[in-house]
Amino acid sequence: MLNQTVEVKAWIDNQPITRYQWLILALCFLIVFFDGLDVAVMGFIAPSLMQDWGLSRAAFGPVMSAGMVGLAIGALAAGPYADRLGRKKVLLGAVSIFSVLSLVCAFARNPYELAILRLLIGIALGAALPNTTTLLSEYLPERNRSLLITIMFTGFNLGSGSGGFLAAWLIPQFGWHSVLLVSGVLPILLLPFLWWLLPESARFLAARQAPASQIAKALNKMGGRFTAATRFIVSEPQIQHKASVGKLFAANYRLGTLTLWLTYFMGLLVIYLTMGWLPTLLRDGGLSIERAASVTGLFQIGGTVGAIIVGWIMDRRNPNGVIASAYALGGACILLLGAFSLDSSLLAVGVLAAGFCMSGAQTGLNAFAPGYYPTDFRATGVSWMLGIGRFGAIFGSLIGGIVLGFGLSLPVLFLLLGIPAFIAALAILANSYSSRKQTHPASSALIVSAK
Repeated sequence: MLNQTVEVKAWIDNQPITRYQWLILALCFLIVFFDGLDVAVMGFIAPSLMQDWGLSRAAFGPVMSAGMVGLAIGALAAGPYADRLGRKKVLLGAVSIFSVLSLVCAFARNPYELAILRLLIGIALGAALPNTTTLLSEYLPERNRSLLITIMFTGFNLGSGSGGFLAAWLIPQFGWHSVLLVSGVLPILLLPFLWWLLPESARFLAARQAPASQIAKALNKMGGRFTAATRFIVSEPQIQHKASVGKLFAANYRLGTLTLWLTYFMGLLVIYLTMGWLPTLLRDGGLSIERAASVTGLFQIGGTVGAIIVGWIMDRRNPNGVIASAYALGGACILLLGAFSLDSSLLAVGVLAAGFCMSGAQTGLNAFAPGYYPTDFRATGVSWMLGIGRFGAIFGSLIGGIVLGFGLSLPVLFLLLGIPAFIAALAILANSYSSRKQTHPASSALIVSAK
């Protein structure tokens, strides 16, 4: 056919998943894996590092918090740049920076240098995660998007968990410096493959009216037979604002943006409160340190499985309802924890179920957000949701110790812990109203015309 006009999203939605799309998924999975490894690595080396430098927990606190603040800054800053410069450029820059700076961390001489480096690494990590989500989502058919994005996000949990095994193997033989060296070298080895194999988003290129030959090259690897004469379009809303962030508050997106922020904030608040303070809470209740740690670890295991299952269901049911149900069930499971005795096996089951629902819902929200925003400002929408949500994580880490200091009973503590989960459920349900107001003409049919 000559002079074809192809709507990129609709064409991808009507194609079977190809090996090239699985390759993109694998590369994004590896980025997220190394992201998770680097985020968690400081927690694993902290005991050895503090002993080596003679630091107290209070003195080491700024090093731990600097990375979390950086994650929020990076997420907020990266989206608008990715919507102007491209997903691949920002993503590769972020991976390059956090890889190199992880190596530099191994040579830090004091906690002040390390805190500054962790802040910069956090900014790079915060820029990487939303752009992997955005780039991958723009190459996936809508029918499988939620499941495959949640599979990508399991890389974060696996990377975080791998840091523990890496530290346990390296520190006794080579010291804590070696863990930072390895966590920097591994993503550096991945970089050449990312430059060579990872494509720019075809939908982004079409929205920016890039040369048709560039778009055709990517889509032809997915079974297309296009040429430089093909006309590629994206049939999505165009919002007239100079700044990408301003587009998030256009009439059709304002309510949805605010509800996504509130949902993500509350979800991370619960998760970081639970992961950060549940071991202490259980230890204060009489459990051994080993038992408290193992029970809390079930939250992460449940979350990994929950993410995949929630994503699978989202592709078959209303995503808002699925995510809201998962948050509500997670809140209910947390409330029930207060009714179990600490030596009961039901406590472990409850923590596993809470992690399944809460982390499943949170990862599901990561898969949902890219489909809510159009290509023109999708990276901004996703990254700002993640950035605002990071403040929930920071807030949760800070208030946990304060709340525990009040000496409240376990049922009351679990009640307080469950309330944000119900708020998250209500907020994402409110998003349904905003979603119904939008129309996406490219979602339902393939537009290919020949003249």
